[in-house]
Amino acid sequence: MNAFEGNNNEKVNDAPKDNQVIDNETPITDEETTTPQRDNPPMVENDTIESQSDDSSAEDSDLVGAEVHDTPQEDDELHESQKNDSEDDSPEESVTMEDFEETMVTLRAGQLIKGTVLSVNESEVIVNIGYKSDGIIPLNELTLDNDQSPLDLYNPGDEVEVEVLKVKDEEGNVILSRKSVERKRAWQAIEKGLETGEEFEGKCTEAVKGGVIAKIGDIRAFVPASQLSNRYIEDLSTFVGKTLRLRIIELERRRRRVVASQRVILEAEEEERQQKLWSSIEEGQRINGVVKRLTNFGAFVDIGGVDGLIHISDLSWGHVNDPREVLSEEENVEVIVLAVDREKERISLGYKQTMPHPWDNVEEKYPVGSTVKGKVVRITSFGAFIELEPGVDGLVHISQVANRRIQRVEDELAIGQEVDVKVLDASSENRRISLSIRELLPEEKTKPEPAKPKAKEEQFQKEDMTVSLGEFFPEDFS
Repeated sequence: MNAFEGNNNEKVNDAPKDNQVIDNETPITDEETTTPQRDNPPMVENDTIESQSDDSSAEDSDLVGAEVHDTPQEDDELHESQKNDSEDDSPEESVTMEDFEETMVTLRAGQLIKGTVLSVNESEVIVNIGYKSDGIIPLNELTLDNDQSPLDLYNPGDEVEVEVLKVKDEEGNVILSRKSVERKRAWQAIEKGLETGEEFEGKCTEAVKGGVIAKIGDIRAFVPASQLSNRYIEDLSTFVGKTLRLRIIELERRRRRVVASQRVILEAEEEERQQKLWSSIEEGQRINGVVKRLTNFGAFVDIGGVDGLIHISDLSWGHVNDPREVLSEEENVEVIVLAVDREKERISLGYKQTMPHPWDNVEEKYPVGSTVKGKVVRITSFGAFIELEPGVDGLVHISQVANRRIQRVEDELAIGQEVDVKVLDASSENRRISLSIRELLPEEKTKPEPAKPKAKEEQFQKEDMTVSLGEFFPEDFS
C-alpha cells in the first residue's frame, strides 16, 4: 500500500466529525472542508499507480490532530482554521492531482511505449517512461547488433521506443527491451518489402547446402545458389562475410522462413542498362569496355551490360594469329562501334581503329634511300613481303632479293627472318613501299665465263695422192 492509500485510511479511521463516519464511499461535506475528496484510483493490470500531494498529507495531519480537542469552542475554532486553510490550498491541490492523474501510465507485459533516456552506462540504459519507477534496458536487450555499446547508441534526452518485458522484476524494476522492438519492426519491414519489392542489405554468415544464409538485421534469410548471381558461381563460400543486396521472394511468418534473392536485382539492373545502351549507341561511337571472353575468331567485350565482338581482323593493323597476342581477359579497353544490329542484338567493335593508321605519313617515317629493319612475313613467286611495323608491309621484288639472278625466293629468304632493306619508294596514298635487299649487298665480281671446248681436230689429214694405181697393181694396168 502506498502513501496515497495510507492517507485515505487515516482520514477514514482517525478524522470523524459531527458524529459522521468518513470512508472511501462517503465524501467530505463542504461544511467540513472545501477540498473535494476523490475516489481511490482504479487498480491496473500487473500493478497500480497511485500518489498524493504533500498538501493532502498536511491536511491529513490537521485532521488527525483534530481528535485531541474536547471542547466545542476549540472544535469550532479548529474547524474554522481548517476551513480557511483548505480554502487557500484547494485550487493548487486540485490542479496538481488532475495533472498527475492525466500522466499516470498503465503498463503490461508486451506493451510498446515511448520514453526518454535519463542515463547511460556500459551495461544498461535508464529510461523515464512516465511510470512510478523508471525502466531499465539491460545490455542483452539493447539492440540486434551485439557489437554496439549503449554509450554509442544513446545519450541522455534521446527518445526511445521500447517493449515492456516485466512490469516488476525481483528488485521491483521495470525491464524494457529495445531489441524486441527492432525485431518486430524488421519483420514488418520484410513483410512490406515482399509486397513492394524493396531492397535489403544482408550480411552472408555461412554457406549451406544449396545456398547461403544472410542476416537482415536479426532475421535469417536463405538465399539459394541460383539466386546469388546472374552468372554461375562454383564456390559459394566466396560470399561469406560479404554484404548482399537482397529482395524477399518468399515469406512464411509463422514458420519464420524467409527466402531472398540477389539475382533479381542484378538482372533488373542489367536489363535497364541494356535498354539504355541500345537506345543511345551509334556507329562510330567510342566506348569503354571490359574483355570478357577470347575465342579463335575474336574477343567479346562488355560495353555496359551488352557484349560486342571485336573480330580478329579488327584487333590490330598487323597480322594476328591469335587474339591473345593482343588482348587478355578482364582487360579494360577502348573500342569503336563499327556496326549495330538492333533486331539481332549484335554489335561489331573495332580495336585497331582506336590507334593511328600506320600508313599515315609513311613517306616521313620511311623516306626513300633510308635503311630499315624488317621481318619476312610472306613469300610469293614474284618476291617477299617485309613487315616494317604492324600494318605496314613492303615488297622486295625477286630481282632485288640477291645480287645475282635467282629462280626461287625461298632459296634466299625464310618466313620470320629479319633482314635489312633499303627503301626504294614509299606512297601512303597507294599504301605501297618498294624495298631492296640487293642494294645493301656488296657487288659481286663477275667471273669470266669458261671457254667452250673446241671440237677435236681430225687426227688424220688428207694428203694429196702422188702415186698412181698402176704402181700398186702393175698386172692389171700393164
